[in-house]
Amino acid sequence: MDINEFKEKLPRFGALLGFDFGEKRLGVAVSDLTRMIASSYKIIERKSFEKDMAEIKKIIKDKEVCGLVFGLPKQMNGQEGKTAELTRKFAAKVEKETNLPCFFWDERLSSKAVENFLIGEADMSREKRKKILDATAAAYILQGVLDAMTRL
Repeated sequence: MDINEFKEKLPRFGALLGFDFGEKRLGVAVSDLTRMIASSYKIIERKSFEKDMAEIKKIIKDKEVCGLVFGLPKQMNGQEGKTAELTRKFAAKVEKETNLPCFFWDERLSSKAVENFLIGEADMSREKRKKILDATAAAYILQGVLDAMTRL
């Protein structure tokens, strides 16, 4: 599905939930209801799909989420590797459980861009960066989608 199709599936108001998928941690970001601003929300320490899903469903309810955005970790040549495949499988299960539209956004270099910002601009230590990097990367990914949708 392209971004136009994704946008058409969404109601006029409702938040989007953004994810930076990892096998150990799931970075989560949420937009406001008008879908203008993405904010890092939390990091889910992955234990089992059932526990991950319970936490995701709670966020969906609490934040009035109407759509899901997953960062798709493509390789620099544009090909999809093992992590992209795992992301797609996880997203398919979440989409089936929530019945919400799901969109993938090319996340190449998003974690690196966020980390460079946290080092250069925020002068943040490695330990502090580790605690927020995944959720901040999810917000970076989600903001990219929000910005692209406003240009449509």
